[in-house]
Amino acid sequence: MFFLEISIKGLKGGHSGDDIDKKRANAIKILSRFLYMTQEKMDLRLVSFNSGKLHNAIPRDGKVVFAIPAAEKENVRAAWNVFAANVEDEFHVSDVEMEFYMQSTEAQPVIEKECSVRIIRALQAVDNGVYSMCQDKALETMVETSSNIAVVKTEENEIEVLASQRSNVMSNLDNECNTIQAVFQLAGAEVEQNDGYPAWKMKADSKLTKLAVDSYVKLFGKEPIVRGIHAGLECGLFSERYPNMDMVSFGPTLRFVHTPDEKLHIPTVQMVWDHLLDIMKNVPAK
Repeated sequence: MFFLEISIKGLKGGHSGDDIDKKRANAIKILSRFLYMTQEKMDLRLVSFNSGKLHNAIPRDGKVVFAIPAAEKENVRAAWNVFAANVEDEFHVSDVEMEFYMQSTEAQPVIEKECSVRIIRALQAVDNGVYSMCQDKALETMVETSSNIAVVKTEENEIEVLASQRSNVMSNLDNECNTIQAVFQLAGAEVEQNDGYPAWKMKADSKLTKLAVDSYVKLFGKEPIVRGIHAGLECGLFSERYPNMDMVSFGPTLRFVHTPDEKLHIPTVQMVWDHLLDIMKNVPAK
């Protein structure tokens, strides 16, 4: 067998909720796509697969080691070059800095063939990206339900896959979680679902939101942007305990969240503090 290492770097990545609709490349899905195409043509044995670090970030790099018959090495190298060119073309707007690498590496223990095949097929088949958009008129441009294949990590005797699902409709969240679970169950994997955090639906008639908007206009002389976001907020936990409580979430300006380029616009921190104090001063007593 001939051993190869393939890697991909320089993807845009981003927040697995707020950026999931931007059609950015997912390193895990790209690497598993090439592995699947290759194993359907020849005897491929997986050695290791490592990509992603956080459940709430789109993986922006990754590395895979695998073995193939020595007679196929030039065919695989040629296929990788064609594949890289095709993927670069597919993501020529969203991920302009992606880089593809392939190199030979030393012989290593391989994963048993049937298990290797099932792992690669599951990673190829599993849902990733936007599942559905919000149907409410006020939120129709917002993602309702999504899934992010976030981490693949190879340990000594196992491969661990971490996926994160989001939705502001709990029944759809349950369905998407079960869809992901079913794919890996078919592959023979042990699957665990954690409790996550509850959805929080934006209320179009929120009196507190109106108060916050009026306060913002008074303090800063311009209209704020009011929108729902496809991301986890502390309000979801509060609403689970107090479902009738009126709530609004606001904060400083952040850019490129969950990437190495993440930034906080410092002047907006003082704005948030002033805004909070003014809201508290004007909330009607009950």
